[in-house]
Amino acid sequence: MTLDEAVPVAPLSPPRRRAAGDPVKTLLHRHRALCERAVDPLDIAAGLEAQGITDRTAARFRHRDVFSLAEELYARTPRGDEPAAQATDRPYDARALRGYGYSLLPGALALGAAAAGMPHAGPLTVLVTVAALVWPARPGRVAGGRFPAAVHLLAAAVVGWTVHRHGTDLGVGLALAVAPGHLLGAVFAARARRRLAGSRALEDFADGARPLLAGAVLAFTATAAGAAALAGTPLAVAVPLAALLFLTRLLLAHGASRGPIAAALALALVPTPMAVPAAAVWLLVHAVLVLSRASAHARS
Repeated sequence: MTLDEAVPVAPLSPPRRRAAGDPVKTLLHRHRALCERAVDPLDIAAGLEAQGITDRTAARFRHRDVFSLAEELYARTPRGDEPAAQATDRPYDARALRGYGYSLLPGALALGAAAAGMPHAGPLTVLVTVAALVWPARPGRVAGGRFPAAVHLLAAAVVGWTVHRHGTDLGVGLALAVAPGHLLGAVFAARARRRLAGSRALEDFADGARPLLAGAVLAFTATAAGAAALAGTPLAVAVPLAALLFLTRLLLAHGASRGPIAAALALALVPTPMAVPAAAVWLLVHAVLVLSRASAHARS
């Protein structure tokens, strides 16, 4: 008996290679709706961030950051023959220009009503101010539903109570601040979007977005002070309230949750002189946290 006959040897088979898999394909299936409705990779990056995916998480999908991952997802998403309409980032397109025209109406109505001595000039200034300053700039991005009634009612209560205590001139000053608030909100959104396009990491975008927000808030505060001085109302009352409404409008326009906004407005109703400034500072801190995230600047 030979050795080969005594010890049968099984034929060697090639080593079984484990399938490498395609983690990006799994992610594509999981977020297919987001990828299909995205206008560009930036929208996917913002949506992924909103789902809790960070640059560190992207490394598990063999990408250096969320933006690189979003570019692959966008490229691998099947689309129809018709290209998606590109939304503009310019704050001076046709729809924005119409909005600027409408934003001049509250100040004009408030000034006219006050000059004519209308008996209901105070309530009118409250109505036009809340409708214009609080209503979001971009349709479809309203937070928490199609109509955030609680936020609007709280804003109306805050403005109405303050105008009742300090007179119609306060309402006129707030109404005059509507137009610069509309313009500065649009400019902030456009610049943040351009910053998002030039960023390669979420932290990089956040570091650039915070100064943009600070600049918008400071510019609005200065214009609100000018409007208050023109209307002849105390700056210490008008400016914090105008800033509170401006931050409310920014947050709603960028799809922020309405819970913290409503809480800040409720705080402003506390009968103490420091309630409105405290509410404005609180909402500013919240705005810095929310509006420095890429997910706040995705197109709707």
